[in-house]
Amino acid sequence: MCTFALEYNIGQFYSCDCFAALLFTKWNYMKKIILSLMLCVFLCMGGYAQDGVFKGKIYNAEYDVFIEMNLYEETVRIPGQDILGAVYGYLKKNTDSRVWIIMGVKIEVDGRTATLDIVNDYGSEDLVALLRVDSDGSYTLTQQEGSTMKVAGKGKWIRLPKVIGFTKKRETVK
Repeated sequence: MCTFALEYNIGQFYSCDCFAALLFTKWNYMKKIILSLMLCVFLCMGGYAQDGVFKGKIYNAEYDVFIEMNLYEETVRIPGQDILGAVYGYLKKNTDSRVWIIMGVKIEVDGRTATLDIVNDYGSEDLVALLRVDSDGSYTLTQQEGSTMKVAGKGKWIRLPKVIGFTKKRETVK
């Protein structure tokens, strides 16, 4: 057995055979508290950290359309249509000024699927669509209900398919 002396502010000395054990126990207790606090901080930060899969530009080369989006908050401005203010995003053909505007968003719990409320820039047509991030990193937009999306091309309206794929990288059709 070892004996240690403890001095308090009043100058008294006490001996304790178990001081080393007491110190070791308190240290383990403090380590648990510190680790628990660090875990809480990391979990809280994880809730705010978005992996950004619904932020940026995605392209479809076949129909020459793209979606510019930030589905986490309304920060996207449509070029030439500043009167609309910030929106969640829009779908646009590269050679046309008309757009389909993403007005409402609900991101699912899995974080890889979003339900979009979309309206054309005239406000005459609207639809609900599902945007999903696939396992290979590509995107699939599925029109669920409402109007069919159309874009102008070669002097006529081109209907976009109910299910259309997008990629992060801009590709050209040969």
